Amino acid sequence: MGRVMTRRLIQLFAGLLLYGFSMALLVEAGLGLDPWDVLHQGIAERTGLTIGTVVIAVGALVLLLWIPLRQKPGIGTVANAIVIGLVADASIWLLPAPDPMAARIAFMVAGVVLNAVATAAYIGARLGPGPRDGLMTGLVRRTGRSVRVVRTSIEVTVLASGWLLGGTVGVGTVAYALAIGPLVHALLPKLQVREPIRVAPVTSAS
Repeated sequence: MGRVMTRRLIQLFAGLLLYGFSMALLVEAGLGLDPWDVLHQGIAERTGLTIGTVVIAVGALVLLLWIPLRQKPGIGTVANAIVIGLVADASIWLLPAPDPMAARIAFMVAGVVLNAVATAAYIGARLGPGPRDGLMTGLVRRTGRSVRVVRTSIEVTVLASGWLLGGTVGVGTVAYALAIGPLVHALLPKLQVREPIRVAPVTSAS
């Protein structure tokens, strides 16, 4: 295994671990989650499952939707579907529930920022999109609609569904929606793993 692939794998799993931890921070803050996690939490509330278990189950169901979209998963896709849920559950169990509002706000801010770092890290590893990201890109390709329209449609749908099921929507949801795009945009160039440039050997003309 080359050094570049080793770095990509390390960065992928570091990003997924951090993503699960950042998700737990937002859950414990109780001030609102990102749209997909509002859905995950709503399903968890209705079923009695842990939110991490729901993240894994929903990820598996979303991957089934890749089949008609002819999307191909990578190592990162499969790891994303499993690791984030496991780490989120473990982190929620370990983290103390913040009581003062100042602590809850600190958890929320840290959760959003770390989520952006985590997202840039696992995307930058270039080992396959997460199930939900792949659903979006697959729909963009098949429908011809813009990324903005498809992503907004998906997120409004899952947010509304999650809220109706009892997921937490609040200031954290708004903060996530406003901050995650610019933060990932700024961080991704720094965490994008690039293949080394191969220079062809120079041969002397006879």
